[in-house]
Amino acid sequence: MADAFQLPIDDVLDEISAALTKGNRLVLAAPPGAGKTTKVPLHLLGSDWLGDKKIIMLEPRRIAARRAAERMASMLGERVGDTVGVRSRLDTRIGPKTKIEVVTEGVFTNLVTRDAELGDYGAVLFDEFHERSLDADIGLALAQQSQDYLNEDLRIVVMSATLDTEKVAGVLKAPVVQSEGRAYPVETRYLGRTQDRLEDQMAKAIRKALAAETGSILAFLPGAAEINRTAERLAGLSDDIMICRLYGALPPKAQDDAIKPPPGEKRKVVLSTDIAESSLTIEGVRVVVDSGFARMPVYSPNSLGAMLSTVKASIANVDQRRGRAGRTEPGVCYRLWHEEENRGLPKAPTPELLNADLSSALLRLIEWGDHNLYDLNLLDYPPRGHFAAALDMLKRLDFID
Repeated sequence: MADAFQLPIDDVLDEISAALTKGNRLVLAAPPGAGKTTKVPLHLLGSDWLGDKKIIMLEPRRIAARRAAERMASMLGERVGDTVGVRSRLDTRIGPKTKIEVVTEGVFTNLVTRDAELGDYGAVLFDEFHERSLDADIGLALAQQSQDYLNEDLRIVVMSATLDTEKVAGVLKAPVVQSEGRAYPVETRYLGRTQDRLEDQMAKAIRKALAAETGSILAFLPGAAEINRTAERLAGLSDDIMICRLYGALPPKAQDDAIKPPPGEKRKVVLSTDIAESSLTIEGVRVVVDSGFARMPVYSPNSLGAMLSTVKASIANVDQRRGRAGRTEPGVCYRLWHEEENRGLPKAPTPELLNADLSSALLRLIEWGDHNLYDLNLLDYPPRGHFAAALDMLKRLDFID
């Protein structure tokens, strides 16, 4: 298997094994293209410490969980549900022989609150942890408590492409293994920002890239509405260019159509949210067009929940997006802003925990047996006003007494 699917992560697999034989926590820093998502779980199946236990790996989105499971099953020459299974809100394929479960982060936090010991599992892998979702942060904290008090043989591995590894390793008291990625050079071209609507700017930039470059295009937009309006503005392109949409609410078949290579000599334009930023590989892409925006939840304790807001993407985000153009060959990235604007971009996205409605997380903690979020070993702690507002809301709704 290793010869047929050689990837940069192979160079550090023995180092990963040694770290997890010696200790029970590890931080793995591996950029996109290294192969961590598929190679690490399969490699750990042969570990003596695993015994008859299973590996559970968290992915930030349903499509990423499904694609990771399908890829690993294909590498083994099996179907999903055999050695490798998947579990998400809309897709569960787990069989009696399943040893690796790929799950969404929300599925894991529900699982660990119901089964605090995690007795069936020998390892928990947090993939793409740099996205810092609320479920991932809470899930990691609960996994640590499970390991500390109930299941000391449990291994915890945090894997990330762009992560402050020093901070995470310090909180977890874990060693760091660093893998090199596999990337080709990407030329960056700044087109500047205009007063036109975003979808008009994006459509113009895509037409420019189609005329100037070869290969398929991956274009990043903040949400489904902007994607659909951009697709409308690209109507009338030649028949050899396919326009595909990619966002979380699409049916699985539409998502798969966006990801797979275009047939024959056709080119593809994939209009995507940040779903394609790190955890998915789209075949044939050598051009990225980046709007520079992301959609993030913004929470106010005086509201009834978080509101989605369109914000400038962080340096970490736009660098991730740029790298998608250099996965298989040298590429080009068009950016819809001026280069000097980079100085004003945040270094990394704000962890969801710091700006989220905490009521659902608080309910999970009460199920767990401790309602105090500040008892957990977290990477960051939310403002106490947000926590108090969540507690008050649950009381007013009679969810707790």
